[in-house]
Amino acid sequence: MKIISSIDELRDQLRGQLRTVFVPTMGNLHDGHLSLMRLARKHGDPVVASIFVNRLQFGPNEDFDKYPRTFAADIEKLEKEGVYVLFAPTEKDLYPEPQEFRVQPPADLGNILEGEFRPGFFTGVTTVVLKLFSCVQPGVAVFGKKDYQQLMIIRNMARQFALPTQIIAAETYRAKDGLALSSRNSYLSEQERAEAPALFRELNNIADEMRKGNLDVSLLQNNAMQHLKDRSWHPDYVAIRKRVDLQPPTAGDLAQDEPLVTLAAAKLGVTRLIDNLEI
Repeated sequence: MKIISSIDELRDQLRGQLRTVFVPTMGNLHDGHLSLMRLARKHGDPVVASIFVNRLQFGPNEDFDKYPRTFAADIEKLEKEGVYVLFAPTEKDLYPEPQEFRVQPPADLGNILEGEFRPGFFTGVTTVVLKLFSCVQPGVAVFGKKDYQQLMIIRNMARQFALPTQIIAAETYRAKDGLALSSRNSYLSEQERAEAPALFRELNNIADEMRKGNLDVSLLQNNAMQHLKDRSWHPDYVAIRKRVDLQPPTAGDLAQDEPLVTLAAAKLGVTRLIDNLEI
């Protein structure tokens, strides 16, 4: 595996490759990330991964400096997965001058849910993803469904900018007890780790209720929020939304079996976890 930090060197290395498939990450790789690498290999060759902790998507009170960085272990894992190139730029490599041009997602998608509780987050995400796409120039890029809203925003950005990159969605990779794998899970204490699957259980409870015919969206959301609070969580939101645009479903949508997704974000101790479940 070649480890490259320079944009020019990366482009030289990939020149002439027509089926490059790309998996962007922020490192601290776990089995969920590695499943993305394996899915990527099914959609192209060579596989290029990136590791870059993107300052632009962290708010002033978020964990940029404390975000877990495990570069040596990440290299070993990527080599075992047969990744051809690891693009690991420094901030100076990727942002040699202040990144004053930014990608601004539309408010009706970028300022709701995660965007409401993490202002500017999706501007930082879309800006770095567009820049990474420009560096790698992949035919295919793979993103996980765990970050459901992010996936939708990136897909829409790629379509509206007519980028020559197909966005492939990977199913959320879970531990045996249902917890979605995340780099931030390492922040959980032993007791919190045992409690963490409760978030996914609440999403499943909502799905079960809706399949039984309970379509009182507000009641289902509020009950799930209260259940989490009763278990010492601090939820930001539990939201039942339409898959197509993440807007709340109308009575007509519910009557016509519009495809839905339930999304949630909540803090357990100091760790903020997100999850979702398509209904």
